[in-house]
Amino acid sequence: MSPSLKHHQPAGSGRLNNKKALVTQAEDFMGPATIDHFTQEGAEVFASDGILTDPLTPDALLDEAGPIDILVVNLATDNLYGKMADELTDTDFETAFEVMVYPLHRLVRAVTPQMKERQAGKIIVYGSAVPLRPMARLAAYSAARGAQISYVKSVGTELARDNIQMNLIAQNWVMNPAYYPPELQAHPKFQANLKREVPLGRLARPEEDTALAVFLASNESDFFVGQAIPFSGGWAS
Repeated sequence: MSPSLKHHQPAGSGRLNNKKALVTQAEDFMGPATIDHFTQEGAEVFASDGILTDPLTPDALLDEAGPIDILVVNLATDNLYGKMADELTDTDFETAFEVMVYPLHRLVRAVTPQMKERQAGKIIVYGSAVPLRPMARLAAYSAARGAQISYVKSVGTELARDNIQMNLIAQNWVMNPAYYPPELQAHPKFQANLKREVPLGRLARPEEDTALAVFLASNESDFFVGQAIPFSGGWAS
């Protein structure tokens, strides 16, 4: 097995017993928490580290993992914040789409043939709530995350005909080191902004977010199709 694909055996028993999952960009964003929660729920998890800008990588990962029941599309970058639109370069936009949009399509294209053959599968995308509520200085990031939402809504409708449920978690204000490092969380201005912006007045714990992913990966979510589900403590709906 290549170094890019790590194997995690089930660490418990639960709603994902006897399921095989692939988690992308597993060291970043929601990757570590997802692996922990999925294995505790009984899933066997294959984890791919690093960004997926190479067009050939998604097919290679699926070939190596073999048939999987659950694809968790976890794609993120943390260097697209704080710029006004007239400061954004073509490279900024290219980076946003090369990291978060094109790999999404390549992964879905690679995994759907095996899921269609079995007439069963789950695809969960960790997205963002930012396209649901305008924020300044996030144009490239918001455009890419918005493209993810549109893609999931369209393709989710297509895949439903083959009993494949594809949905997106549109999240914000979720505790993770990529977006909310400890030094930022401790800053008084951040704390004041958090209480002002988020009705619950706090960040979500990672396990609260991954609990939604577990639900979407389980048989309990069979009637959810092409949804972008806000998860932001009431910040967006």
